[in-house]
Amino acid sequence: MKPALAALSLLLPLASSAGGKGAVPPPPVAAKKPVVDTYHGVKVEDPYQWLEKGDDPEVRKWVEGQMAHTRAVLDKLPSRGAIRARLTALLSHESPAHSVDSWRGGVLFALKFQPPRPQPLLVVLTSEDPSSARVLLDPAELDPSGRTTLDFYVPSLDGKKVAVSLSKDGTESGDVTVYDVATGKPLSGEVVPRVNGGTAGGGLTWNADGTGFFYTRYPRGEERPPEDRDFYQQVYFHKLGTPTEKDTYELGRDAPRIANYQLQTSEDGAYVLALLGNGDGGEYALHLRGPQGTWTRVSRFEDKLVAASFGRDGALYVLSRKDAPRGKVLRIPLATPSLDKATVVIPEGQASIESFRPTATRLYVKEQLGGPNQLRMVGLDGKELGVVPTAPVSSVGSVVPLSGDDVLLSSTSYTEPFTVYRYAAKDGKLAKTSLGRTSPLDTRNVQVERVLCSSKDGTQVPLNLLHARGTKLDGNNPTLLTGYGGFNIAVSPGFSVLDLAFIEQGGVVAIANLRGGSEFGEAWHANGSLTKKQNVFDDFHACAKLLVEKKWTKPERLAIEGGSNGGLLMGAALTQHPELYRTVLAHVGIYDMLRVELTPNGQFNTTEYGSVKDPEQFQTLYGYSPLHHVKDGVKYPSVLFTSGENDPRVDPFHSRKMVARLQAATGSRRPVLLRTNNLGHGIGTPLAEEIEESVDVFAFLFNELGMKYRPVSGKVAVPASK
Repeated sequence: MKPALAALSLLLPLASSAGGKGAVPPPPVAAKKPVVDTYHGVKVEDPYQWLEKGDDPEVRKWVEGQMAHTRAVLDKLPSRGAIRARLTALLSHESPAHSVDSWRGGVLFALKFQPPRPQPLLVVLTSEDPSSARVLLDPAELDPSGRTTLDFYVPSLDGKKVAVSLSKDGTESGDVTVYDVATGKPLSGEVVPRVNGGTAGGGLTWNADGTGFFYTRYPRGEERPPEDRDFYQQVYFHKLGTPTEKDTYELGRDAPRIANYQLQTSEDGAYVLALLGNGDGGEYALHLRGPQGTWTRVSRFEDKLVAASFGRDGALYVLSRKDAPRGKVLRIPLATPSLDKATVVIPEGQASIESFRPTATRLYVKEQLGGPNQLRMVGLDGKELGVVPTAPVSSVGSVVPLSGDDVLLSSTSYTEPFTVYRYAAKDGKLAKTSLGRTSPLDTRNVQVERVLCSSKDGTQVPLNLLHARGTKLDGNNPTLLTGYGGFNIAVSPGFSVLDLAFIEQGGVVAIANLRGGSEFGEAWHANGSLTKKQNVFDDFHACAKLLVEKKWTKPERLAIEGGSNGGLLMGAALTQHPELYRTVLAHVGIYDMLRVELTPNGQFNTTEYGSVKDPEQFQTLYGYSPLHHVKDGVKYPSVLFTSGENDPRVDPFHSRKMVARLQAATGSRRPVLLRTNNLGHGIGTPLAEEIEESVDVFAFLFNELGMKYRPVSGKVAVPASK
């Protein structure tokens, strides 16, 4: 769901390669079958509604024909061999990365990314030395195809057991298995089905002595009709050694249909926290289970508590946006868990509080600075303790409390790869560990600039520009503009070998911080959601215009790219301003905003996008829905759509309908291609398949922008421009 090339949903094509010779078969023409839907008195034609039935033989035949056409086009593109060699070397760079998530029982738990392994490994480390890592679970050993992925893992409080959710083929439908940490073996019979899902997600948290865990449970069997089985998530408790059918209900019977839960246990195991989300729009209610086993509702949706974490001092710390859109941190005594007893520890400031982690005597607070972020330290008494000295224009990832006030933290930037540091609170020193990655490229000549673009309503929108030092502003640079703008997700600096591979070929990468994200707090998010969603598209358009006006590029050399909600952005951009772009890379996107909520995950999205059931929200959705704004005869840019047949988050019918409509309407001779696969939204895609799609995307992108690929090798890659 990330917007940059590094985070494409890189997936396996359904059709085999057609080879580089022979005629290109034309794409099959989608029949128009008249259907008219009426919304609040407005009649809307939908001639491609039949393409929504993914298992219909006629639809499958159409998709297969599209894939045959796509493969024939892509396989004929020049420089595929050289592109494949370079991207394989970069994406298979064997420097491992250890993404540490928790410290339990004196050991660190981490995911180890180790190319060319198809999936990350679950490991435990006895120190910050990578040589101390011991593999607990390798998904590829369970499934040699590489298509089984680890959704999440949670160690018990003593670190002796770990519960792991595993799913297959991109479905995100994960069953939980419990492993013994000492032996790495699964406990016999300890499998709990469907804890994780693609709609409400999933998670669990252990009890005090590791004899069981609280977990998110979807309806089973005939408890609810089939159409409800991806909804009504509740919290149950599983006691080890007992059948899961005997698991006991804990919480959630009165929760909304689109409920989702985040669970957490206090370090002493006495308290359990359940943060109830109302769909995907950012509304939360907090529940607390005390030592007596009873649940107390601490907050309602309207109280605007959006995150919480247990302190080591007998208190619960919560992030509130009530009368504080940039956030404030409150302290609630666990003995009297009520908002009436809350005191302010950190008042609202200039930066937006994104998250925080308590340690023995302080809070480590991650703050948003408009895209980049920083890690500020505040005592539990509210005293300012300074900022952890991370690099400018970088992002902080996980923060893992150790003993005392020491922490491990990860950081990355546009030019520095994933790095893990240890911060020693006593002396204030930040020390680099060996748990991060090295770079396969030399980035010393990559320059990063941040500029502001003036949107339609005057809002100043940050734009990050990545290019080789000395790049000329002559209007002729091939440029790739990306964005996301939604779900309160900030686009923060990240290291992308694919972006850098584009830059080493003379390209410019532009990354926009659009409204709808969390870059400047809840007001920034709210002004890009629901009936104000058009602001996101206006922000993106302003960024594209600036690139042309300042002569970074010109429309003939400007490509745009986005995935998921960023795919919706691509659909809106190409229908609202088709003259501004040469080519569009649209991945697992949403394009029919009038029927998105008919899908399971689409119903969770209504708290972010709105619903056609509401007259005002319908008018907004209809006003920008990409599918409904394709016009006959317009000379549209070339487009490469990607989708996943098992995608639980965005139904692939969106891409099918959009491709059919664009192919019928476009007045240009530029290709409109559909590249689909039998995986999901992109989460857990095997490495080999990431490489396959990267090669297709790069070959298409280079061909459409008129770039001649220059073969390179080694660690060089970004010379200064001349």
